[in-house]
Amino acid sequence: MTTTIPAVPVTTTGRVAEPRRPSSPRLAGVSRAKAKAGWILLIPALIHSVIFMALPTIIVVTLGFTDARVVGQGDWVWLGNYIKLFQDDTFRTALLNTLAYTLVVVPVGMAVALLIALGLNVHIRARGLFRTLFYIPVVTSAVAVSTVWLWIYNPSSGLANEVLAFFGIGRSGWLTDPDIALPALMLIGIWQGLGAKMIIYLAALQGVSQELIEAARLDGANRWQLFWNVTWPALRPVQFFVLVTSIAGSFQVFDLVYVMTQGGPANATNVLTFDIFTNAFSRLQIGYASAETVIMFVFVGIMIYLGRLTQRDRKEL
Repeated sequence: MTTTIPAVPVTTTGRVAEPRRPSSPRLAGVSRAKAKAGWILLIPALIHSVIFMALPTIIVVTLGFTDARVVGQGDWVWLGNYIKLFQDDTFRTALLNTLAYTLVVVPVGMAVALLIALGLNVHIRARGLFRTLFYIPVVTSAVAVSTVWLWIYNPSSGLANEVLAFFGIGRSGWLTDPDIALPALMLIGIWQGLGAKMIIYLAALQGVSQELIEAARLDGANRWQLFWNVTWPALRPVQFFVLVTSIAGSFQVFDLVYVMTQGGPANATNVLTFDIFTNAFSRLQIGYASAETVIMFVFVGIMIYLGRLTQRDRKEL
């Protein structure tokens, strides 16, 4: 008895052709319905993005080329505002202060938050309480935080000077000394942002493969080798997310400066956001402030790009 083998369709190149699947009008209709439902669900977010993000961005970029003092009025000066900005000592000081604030607060904050997350990722007593305590500054009003730190930095009766006096160190004018004021704000920025970074790192640490950790332990890896070869590579995507949000947040620092120092003393704590606020709402130089906003946006992009380079694997470089 002979068995008939069905012929296999072969293409002109000699490869076996895949069988055609019969098209189903019903499946095509379901796909179109899903796509339509997806666009309908996206409409609110798209409207929000256009009204509150895209449109304001276009307006700010446009106003940056004018000498407008009120939105909708002003003559075209093209690059005049940008040339004037880089000749402005106040702007250059604000830019340098912002860059210094970012270069200190972002890496130090990320490192400390990771250390805290590693400590709270193990089974210790009152672990939930410690997590809550570290996260409280994130949900606390920036004005309330600034008020508390104003008392801590009070030159006559503040907690910081009392601690220094206890150790026999002279009192310091934390917010009145131009050499110390910006580092004092950096300390607050690091402390205030620890909770959010810690929670993100904790979530990432709990997602690290336990099988890889156990395998590394069986191979004789110590704690440092476990962290560097297993935990650290697993945190790479989270590191970039924390880096981007931290850079954006540090460039937008405003509440601390506005409540605590007003940019002083002698512009020692003047940052870009506060300078933009002053130019726009105190001096009514809307066009000038818009150009300053565009420059800040460019520097945020540059900082994020440079930070992305530091997060790349060596094989990618």
